[in-house]
Amino acid sequence: MSTRIYLLPLWIRIWHWTNALLIVTLAVTGVSLHFADPGLPLVEFSLAARIHDIAGVSLVVAYALFTIANIVSGNWWQYVPKPPGILERCWRQTKWYCLGIFKGEPHPYRVTEEANFNALQALSYWGIMYVVMPVMLATGLLFLFPQFAPDRFFGFDGLLPVAVLHYLTGAAIMMFMIAHIYLGTTGHTATSMFKTMITGWHED
Repeated sequence: MSTRIYLLPLWIRIWHWTNALLIVTLAVTGVSLHFADPGLPLVEFSLAARIHDIAGVSLVVAYALFTIANIVSGNWWQYVPKPPGILERCWRQTKWYCLGIFKGEPHPYRVTEEANFNALQALSYWGIMYVVMPVMLATGLLFLFPQFAPDRFFGFDGLLPVAVLHYLTGAAIMMFMIAHIYLGTTGHTATSMFKTMITGWHED
């Protein structure tokens, strides 16, 4: 017998889709800026730069609101893996994603209102949202306001390490997003998790 629980409040769903749109915009314009070729423009350079700046500042605002709402609502607790046996549960979840799902084995974790994420998801989301994303946003702001960047950093021009960090964290977020979309198809149907992010209701 299937169960149905209201999992995602409206503010999380609005933030999620806004975040997704901004990240895709930043990825397209970022690629256009990084691999600029007048003969093969994905987005024309000056236009890409303007859109990238606007989307970047918008993402900073969205992230700040997300962080505040997480603290006020207590939703931050969802991103903390719950002991005991965190590593064992992460390993069990990894085996299911890599093998068990293709054998038709049942999902090793059941979603509840108290714990929306399995241990592997919680660790991954925590790392992306509270480590990688702040670094990407901070380095992006330093590019937007280079006067605040150090003149020299470890013997290099101050903006070079900033550029490397911005590129690497941006690439990490894009890889996470691709994996996130794929894993979104691993619910009890291929679209059930996407429906949850639209309606807020989870069914299994």
